[in-house]
Amino acid sequence: MPHLHIDVFQPLQLPAREGEVVFGFIATSRGEGGESLISTRFKGREFFILHKKSGEKHLLKSDKITRPSPNFLVKHALLAYAKHSHATIIDSNVDNASENVHLKTHDALKSVDYFASDFPTGREIRLEVGFGSARHLLHQASTNPDVLFIALEIHKPSIEQALKQITIQNLNNIMILDYDARLFLEFVPSNTLSRIYVHFPVPWDKKPHRRVIGDTFVTEAIRTLAPQGRLELRTDSENYYRFALETYSHPPHVSFEVRKNQEIAVTSKYEDRWKKMEKNIYDVTLINDLISPEKKLEGDFSFTQSSINDGILPTLERQTFRRDWGFLNAEASFMIGEGGWMLRLAMGSFDRPEHLYLIVQNGKARYFPTQPVRSSANLSAHILLNELLNG
Repeated sequence: MPHLHIDVFQPLQLPAREGEVVFGFIATSRGEGGESLISTRFKGREFFILHKKSGEKHLLKSDKITRPSPNFLVKHALLAYAKHSHATIIDSNVDNASENVHLKTHDALKSVDYFASDFPTGREIRLEVGFGSARHLLHQASTNPDVLFIALEIHKPSIEQALKQITIQNLNNIMILDYDARLFLEFVPSNTLSRIYVHFPVPWDKKPHRRVIGDTFVTEAIRTLAPQGRLELRTDSENYYRFALETYSHPPHVSFEVRKNQEIAVTSKYEDRWKKMEKNIYDVTLINDLISPEKKLEGDFSFTQSSINDGILPTLERQTFRRDWGFLNAEASFMIGEGGWMLRLAMGSFDRPEHLYLIVQNGKARYFPTQPVRSSANLSAHILLNELLNG
């Protein structure tokens, strides 16, 4: 992760601008550690720069929850803050390279709002979850030019390499999103996808609840798949293979296929390595037999118009509210100048919570950097939060 150490942390007179980078406000932790978050806007993206004391030095890096892609955005913002505050950089892994021309000129990288507001339709759509080196993704897209591929990945270097190759190969049928697939499926329209590829996901043998494949994911996959659509898991993990077999057996009206050491047209570098080690490769494919009704969700993420009393903060910070649909947790609290405060939230379902911030200024509340994904659990968490904010 891009970061740098500076000699002295000098808070700016905010708002402030350094070139194209705008710093809006600073939120200071109310807990131990003394970390602070500087709101940053650059090239249409909003995120936080995290500051905290690190021995005799001061560390600046991107906040994990709001960290944008590509890394160029973070690197440029860190250097801009150091420059504007006249800080001396002691050590750093941030280079001053210009923006990668391949990333600058291509529009394949999308935000979650793009899909939530107007999901693409009109042609065959396939989804790839965790594309890694992108060998499979690029091969499928180049050999199926009439198919739209939506590709999800949370590893920033993999995203940047894929975007570079998309531009070099002049592919116009790939959309990339830095997002959790388990959340993404909730707002894919029913009967939309022809394929969902999950190739070599992290097996999470010690934490099976973190696996992509699970009962909720499979239920949503069946809803979003068109009739005869396929959910394809390819893995070298025997534990994951057996887990998938069991999970695929739970829903009615589906069938599945199992293959072992099946050759495919293109393989990842990891698969090549595992084959040299003579590891078995398993394919477990679920085939959907249903036409699913459209999913209807009522409500939105607006807050009530009444002014929020700042005195409500102590009753919320570091509190967890559990319900049948999931939970709402105020993980940490921050002060914003003299007239506002902020909570770091985890909310939604237990097995796939959403992490984001709630900002309250001048009695008005808003989410940062974006609203939650419009899922049933997140909408329920929002209703609860609205009630708590208004006493």
